[in-house]
Amino acid sequence: MAAGPRDGPLVVLLHGFPEFWYGWRYQLGPLAAAGLRVVAPDLRGYNLSSKPRGLANYVLDALADDVLGLADALGRSRFAIVGHDWGGVLAWHLAARDPARIERAAILNAPHPATMRAFARAHPGQLARSWYVAFFQLSALPERVLRAGAHAWLANGLTGSSRPGTFGEADLANYRRAWAQPGALTAMLAWYRAVRLQQPPPTIPHRVEVPVRVIWGDGDRFLDHRLAEAGLAACDRGDVHHLRHASHWVQHEEPDEVNRLLGEFLV
Repeated sequence: MAAGPRDGPLVVLLHGFPEFWYGWRYQLGPLAAAGLRVVAPDLRGYNLSSKPRGLANYVLDALADDVLGLADALGRSRFAIVGHDWGGVLAWHLAARDPARIERAAILNAPHPATMRAFARAHPGQLARSWYVAFFQLSALPERVLRAGAHAWLANGLTGSSRPGTFGEADLANYRRAWAQPGALTAMLAWYRAVRLQQPPPTIPHRVEVPVRVIWGDGDRFLDHRLAEAGLAACDRGDVHHLRHASHWVQHEEPDEVNRLLGEFLV
């Protein structure tokens, strides 16, 4: 999905699990109105995107190359990125690996991949929050669970971890159509399963040179809010904005504030 003037500064919005481009529906219009060329793709494995087989196709370097390829196709050598959840992890990786291409990065409720492991060792509660990551490593069973009851587990994951009313029936219908795409569940889970190929974590600089803005919903059921500062500690230039009453789905629940913070950072 794309919006905004074709000659405006390019911003690529990177969604997380288990969303698709639709997860940025509240950001596309306001950022485009600010004069930005905003592109929100379905990332590899999701919705209508390609779904190659093999976990090697879902390591961070391969996913990052997809984003650079998109910018190349649009004729842009430099651009900004905004990422949430897995899209935020990918944004961290791009910002550290490709500072010559990335102008600035905004991260929404996503840990820096080079700091997550150390943080989890120091804060065992984070391991308990991340129990589903281990479950997703199993073969075939997670797909069966996620598919059962019209994708009830995924739908309940959205509604049960967000503020009441964040995801309505029309929203869930859109997500269910995306989850039902042939091969989508296995490809979505491949993002988690490919982590086993990245031991130790991805070799990226500990210092992120480009400007970074971290926006964090402190009511996140999956990620400790202190991960925001842990990631920022790896940045040469950055700031953190905590939204105390927002959950993991911060861009859905607080779109006006998120759009304000993104607009002043990106424009």
